[in-house]
Amino acid sequence: MTGGSLGLRTASYGSLQQQLQNGAFLPIHATPLIARKNSKTLLSSYREKERFLSRICKFASHRRVGMLLVVVLSVLVFMSVLSSMCKDEDATADSASQHMSSIPVQNIVPERILINGEPSNNKIDKYREKGNLSVSPNNVSISGEHKLPLPIPRTEFPLEHPCDKFVLPSPPPRDTKRTGPRPCPVCYLPVDQAIARMPVAPSESPVLRNLTYVYEESPVRIEPFGGSDFGGYPSLMQRIDSFDIKESMNVHCGFVNGSKPGRQTGFDLQDADLIEMEQCYGVVVASAIFGNYDIIQQPKNISEAAKKNVCFYMFVDEETEANIRNTTTVGDGMKVGLWRLVLVRNLPYADARRNGKVPKLLLHRIFPNSRFSLWVDGKLELVVDPYQILERFLWRKSATFAISRHYKRFDVIEEAEANKAAGKYENASIDFQIDFYKGEGLTPYTEAKLPITSDVPEGCVIIREHIPVTNLFTCLWFNEVDRFTSRDQLSFSTVRDKIMSKVNWGVDMFLDCERRNFVVQTYHRDVLQHMPPPIVAVKSPPVSSNEPRGKSLRVTITDRFVKSPIKINPPKRGRERRSGSRRHRKVSVGSRDNNSI
Repeated sequence: MTGGSLGLRTASYGSLQQQLQNGAFLPIHATPLIARKNSKTLLSSYREKERFLSRICKFASHRRVGMLLVVVLSVLVFMSVLSSMCKDEDATADSASQHMSSIPVQNIVPERILINGEPSNNKIDKYREKGNLSVSPNNVSISGEHKLPLPIPRTEFPLEHPCDKFVLPSPPPRDTKRTGPRPCPVCYLPVDQAIARMPVAPSESPVLRNLTYVYEESPVRIEPFGGSDFGGYPSLMQRIDSFDIKESMNVHCGFVNGSKPGRQTGFDLQDADLIEMEQCYGVVVASAIFGNYDIIQQPKNISEAAKKNVCFYMFVDEETEANIRNTTTVGDGMKVGLWRLVLVRNLPYADARRNGKVPKLLLHRIFPNSRFSLWVDGKLELVVDPYQILERFLWRKSATFAISRHYKRFDVIEEAEANKAAGKYENASIDFQIDFYKGEGLTPYTEAKLPITSDVPEGCVIIREHIPVTNLFTCLWFNEVDRFTSRDQLSFSTVRDKIMSKVNWGVDMFLDCERRNFVVQTYHRDVLQHMPPPIVAVKSPPVSSNEPRGKSLRVTITDRFVKSPIKINPPKRGRERRSGSRRHRKVSVGSRDNNSI
């Protein structure tokens, strides 16, 4: 054993010496060779090593020491593996950074938007003409060599909505001092939570994808009744075809005379207003006052987010604008409070109420880029934030069109009779419209139409998403108003039912008391002018003991107005009181006899 080991050592050292003798290269800092020791010295050193190893083995045979050694070895192995992984990650990161540094910066920064491979300005113009603004985010890409999809933020909400446990309480006992319906409680989310639940992508439009509008330079009346230059006089055959829902459709939808709504079409708008309205891409709240018929009402309880991002537009004619300027301060940009006034010239109709149907039903034509709209009549005061209303009546239900039903009537035929009794429109025109609908199958409302809860809306508020099918619905609804009477409650159910018979779409009709929760109804201007003055608290002066009784005054205050002072005569005494009472009895008897005759 010893010889073998010595021979190995001699062979190794001998080979090194042989290399040196043969002229092999020696490093500058090479260690000089050490002379070989004798065999006794090597043997003693070897035995000392064996004794040291045996002591170590005996010491390591203890459990605690063995476990300690195992732990130390495992830690060393773990640290070596971790250091190798970190080196690999650093190398990967360095290579990725080198790769990214080789990409030009201008190819990452978006310069313009492409929709289906076309520039956004050209493609959006086509969508405006077609009435289809439902551009899917999946079709939007960034120009350049690297077309990256735009990030779509997604927020996951719990399956249970915070308002799921809300139960509408039973109607409170009727108040004898108050007539008419009252508001009921509604569960709204806080504004920030409502905004977070706004749908990222537009809702799907069933069947209908592309909607274009008729343009005629000189429309001609073909049939003897109905229509106008503004509406284009669609024939009865065109009316029938408009209810046949297809993927691509071409329909009449107002503004027929011009290439762009608001420019020489009737209901003409200024170019500055048109440009501003095209910049409204999110939510629009709109109203109108024509003929100085109402007093402008300012929205209340509006959040800062809505003030910055929601468009508030009030359409007025010249008469209304002049009155507003005389009574209210108009700020920069034609702003009155939150409302931006939009002056309309060349109104298409002589009836102010019919003119109001243009922005009410055709908002998608004058706000071509808006996603959602909230229409409120000019007599209403908005008292809830628009985001909360949209979340409650559209987004929470996945609905695209919402309107409140009438608080009292559910049948169109009954509504027609009520309009005739109230003198809302010419009786002959109302009868002609109802008879026409009966010829198409109109029947009184019954429970057989459930889940449709009513055929009569309270049309002063409309909440909708601007997608092709809802745009078609309001276009055809407007065509009925243009052809027949301006009472849009009479034509609502006919248009709705014809569309619902073709596609899987419907209108959400919520309770009218819920509508009264977020809008407060005021009186029209003519009603307010004939109302008595407001209540004035007048205290009667104290009666002095020195003042004659005949000069004492008493003021009686009623709920509506202050009566004029009444003179109180002193009570009669003796014969005067008895004779007066006899005369009063005689007159009473005579008057009773005359009344009985």
